[in-house]
This record gives sequence, structure tokens and C-alpha cells, in this order.
Amino acid sequence: MHTSIYASLSGLLLAWLAIQTIKARRVNKIKLGDGGIFELQSAMRAHANFAEYMPITIILLFLLEHNGSPVLLIHIIGTLFLIGRWIHAQGLLKNNLRKRAQGMWITLIILIGLALANIAIASIKILQFQL
Repeated sequence: MHTSIYASLSGLLLAWLAIQTIKARRVNKIKLGDGGIFELQSAMRAHANFAEYMPITIILLFLLEHNGSPVLLIHIIGTLFLIGRWIHAQGLLKNNLRKRAQGMWITLIILIGLALANIAIASIKILQFQL
């Protein structure tokens, strides 16, 4: 239930990033591809990069919630994920390598943490079931 908030906010952020790409296409009169325009390339990558990381993160967050993790933890992780992705997108859209790196580190820490937490929970449940 709580993960649905972050899935929905992610959907809104994805839509906003798509609009940035559309705006860059219109400004530069590019119908297909990127036309070699750096601004459009950056907008496209910001949109695509979010679309690449968001699904697995939301799935892992949902699994963590489904397996009984504290609600506060779900909200902290979901919020940090969105902050990291926002910072990364701003870094791409504004050609700021520092922000890109910060956003990527936040995202990777969240992704790895979620994966390890889910592995740990699943392992504990398997061991409990076998005993």
C-alpha cells in the first residue's frame, strides 16, 4: 500500500521527464532521434535513465513492504530514491556532473540496499520454514 505512493510519484516524475524531452524536440524542431543536439540528448537520457532504474526499485520496495518491513523504512527509502533520481535528472538536464554523480550514488545505494535487504528477509524466511 505505501509503495503505491512512490510508484505514483515515480510515474509523475517520469511524465515530467517525458515533457522535458518533448519540449527539447519542439524547440530544436527534431521529430525523431536527437539530431545531435546536446540539450535533447540530455533530456532523452534523463527520461530513459529514470525509466531504467525505476521499475526494479519499485518492485524491490514493494517486496520489502510485502515482507513486513517497517512503514517508516519504506517511506525513507522511497523518498531517498525519488530525491536521488531528481538530483540525477537535474544533473543531466543542466549538464552538472556533480549532481549526476550524487543522484547516481543515492540511487545505487538504495538499489543495492533493497536487493540485499530482500535477500536477507527471504533467506531468514526460508530457514525458518525449513526448521
